[in-house]
Amino acid sequence: MKTPDSRFYCPLITVGTITLDENESSHAVRVCRACEGDVLQLSDGVGHFADAIIEVADAKACVVRVDNVIEAERPRPKVSLGIACLKDDALEEVVFHAAQTEIDRIIFFRTDFSQEPKNSDLKKTVRRAELKSLVSLKQSKKAWITNIEGPVEFDKWLANYQGDLVLCDIDGERQLNLNISEPASPITLLVGPEGGFSPREIEAIKTFQNGKVHLLNLGNTRLRARTAAIIALGKIL
Repeated sequence: MKTPDSRFYCPLITVGTITLDENESSHAVRVCRACEGDVLQLSDGVGHFADAIIEVADAKACVVRVDNVIEAERPRPKVSLGIACLKDDALEEVVFHAAQTEIDRIIFFRTDFSQEPKNSDLKKTVRRAELKSLVSLKQSKKAWITNIEGPVEFDKWLANYQGDLVLCDIDGERQLNLNISEPASPITLLVGPEGGFSPREIEAIKTFQNGKVHLLNLGNTRLRARTAAIIALGKIL
C-alpha cells in the first residue's frame, strides 16, 4: 500500500465506509494516481484525522474505509489575524500563506483607509479565500481549518471583541512574550491597509479596555500590508 503525500478533506469523518466528494476523489485518483488498497490521510478541519483505505478508486466518488478516528493532540488555536480589506487579489494572497499556520480565523475589516471596490460585498473574494484556506489545511497537514470572516466594520468588531490585541506599530517591541500555546484569552493580530489604520482607529486600539494591547515592531523598513501580516504572524507564533 502507498500513501499520497497529501491530506484529503472530509467534513465528516466516521468509522466505516465514506464516499469522498468529487474534488477530493479526482485529486486522489487522477492527480495522485491512488488505487484500491492505497491509504489516504483524511482531515475534517475540526480536529480529527483518519487513515482511510481505498475500496473503490473512482475519480468522481472514491469510496474509502475508516477503521479508526484520531483526535488532534492540540486544541483549536486562539490566535487570529484581522486585516483591512485590500485591493486586487492581496487578501487571497494573505490567506494562502497565513492559513498554513496554526491560526483560528482571518477577519477582513472595513477600516477608514481600507481599499476595495466601492459598494462591494466581497462575496467572491471571501469565497475564494475560503478555498485558499482549505487548500492550506491539506497542504500544511494541520488539524484545524482557518475560518474566514467578514467583511465587518472594524469599529463594530472592536466594540464587541473580548480578548487581547497585537497591533503592528513602529513604536512597538521587536519581540513579544506571549503564551501562544495556552493563552488565557483569544489573541488577534491587527494589520491595517496600505498606509495603516487611521489615527482615530489607532487611538481606539491603544485605549481598548476588554483585553491587553501589545505593540509589535516589524523592523526598520516600510512593508506592504500583505507582507506585514505574514512577518507579524512569524514573530508571534
